[in-house]
Amino acid sequence: MRVLVLNGPNLGRLGRRQPEIYGTTTYDELAAHCVAWGADLGLDVDVRQTNHEGVMVDWLNEAADAATPVVLNAAAWTHYSYAVLDACAQLEAPLVEVHISDPRQRPEEFRHHSVVTPYAVEVIAGQGVEGYRMALEVLASR
Repeated sequence: MRVLVLNGPNLGRLGRRQPEIYGTTTYDELAAHCVAWGADLGLDVDVRQTNHEGVMVDWLNEAADAATPVVLNAAAWTHYSYAVLDACAQLEAPLVEVHISDPRQRPEEFRHHSVVTPYAVEVIAGQGVEGYRMALEVLASR
């Protein structure tokens, strides 16, 4: 089964960006982990990251057209992007929402709301990069 692991803005700076919140694993390391974890589960994992909202919407539309399951860390778009919300609403295959930190435990109020959650079969937050492995396990079990 093919799975898209989609990452939103600033996640390409993992390992350098606020390591006290997001850890020291780099984005390239995360991508390699996801591919390896997926292979162990019998999944063909395609990991992508963009800082451009329209690109993310295009990728979600691609997943909708092909009925491809998605692991989505929409990053900041999680909290306000109605374009991402509309794209998630079109998905027919399962979507797992993942966050490296736990947005509900962060001090910024805006982080406590997700426009993605209504379309997710599960939300995994606050587990660091291991959350991606957990998300892939959810998809592999469905």
